[in-house]
Amino acid sequence: MTLTPMEKSARPIAAGTRIGHVHLKVADLTRALGFYCDVLGFQLMQRYGDQAAFISAGGYHHHIGLNTWESKGGSPPAPGTTGLFHTAILYPTRAALGDALARVLEAGIELDGASDHGVSEALYLRDPDQNGVELYWDRPEDAWPRNADGTLAMFTRRLDVEDLLRARES
Repeated sequence: MTLTPMEKSARPIAAGTRIGHVHLKVADLTRALGFYCDVLGFQLMQRYGDQAAFISAGGYHHHIGLNTWESKGGSPPAPGTTGLFHTAILYPTRAALGDALARVLEAGIELDGASDHGVSEALYLRDPDQNGVELYWDRPEDAWPRNADGTLAMFTRRLDVEDLLRARES
């Protein structure tokens, strides 16, 4: 079957639809929990031995599932293969994103990139299984850059990470 992209869907999805959670295959559950809980600060909601765990922010049942069902001891997908590009974690404020940046740097984790997209500011890194992770916050919609006709005018510029660190919550 060949599908051709449409500029606008004849039947758009409901506006309130959200991505509820992501489930990641990991090689080592304890190592993955070290990254997502100890570094990023997610809370462990439930764990099934060394096979699976469910973590969240703010007590939700789970935002991220981690499992070793098909991947225990495995290696990341080779470059040039299909799969998940990254999981994007949305922070509520710029200060909260600044705090996330401080946590990542304190853990000695290198960033793959840091960008200002006009509508958002984003940090890019990898988890211990080499899954891409984007940490970001959205600017208020009335601050989004727009073209003269009102359409979005997103861009990619270097993010000032030092300024972001200064914005973090104490």
